[in-house]
Amino acid sequence: MAMLTDEMLLDSYYMAVELKLEREFISLLMAEIQKRNLNTDSIMLLH
Repeated sequence: MAMLTDEMLLDSYYMAVELKLEREFISLLMAEIQKRNLNTDSIMLLH
């Protein structure tokens, strides 16, 4: 996932949650978000 910008990664996460995509996919996105040490304060409320 190194090819995604941080902004694209966060947008992808928000959209995946909104569209109720597979939990496994959302978990992969969340793992990458945490790996990059992005702000997860508001994200955790959605997951």
